[in-house]
Amino acid sequence: MPQAVGVIQTIGFPPVLAAADAMVKSGAVTLVYYGLAERAEFLVAIRGNVAEVKQSMAAGIKAADETPGGSVSSHYLIPNPPENLESVMPIHFTEAVEDFRFLL
Repeated sequence: MPQAVGVIQTIGFPPVLAAADAMVKSGAVTLVYYGLAERAEFLVAIRGNVAEVKQSMAAGIKAADETPGGSVSSHYLIPNPPENLESVMPIHFTEAVEDFRFLL
């Protein structure tokens, strides 16, 4: 069963940290990637079933926007990503996240 992908991109590090924290605490999702996007913008990516990712994305966007001086520059959710998406985006489950993966 394919798992949805949710990505939040923020301006600055504190809002992406707040978004990541809120996302993993608000739903059964696995954080699969975080890093520098460009121009001091950071991104965080999660995977899980569609309902959980939607719920977690809402919490992450709210947390990032409420961070002093923080803002979300973009966000998107891909409910049923094609298999070849992993070849262009770092959204695969690695050994580092395997212990934290939610299996539903």
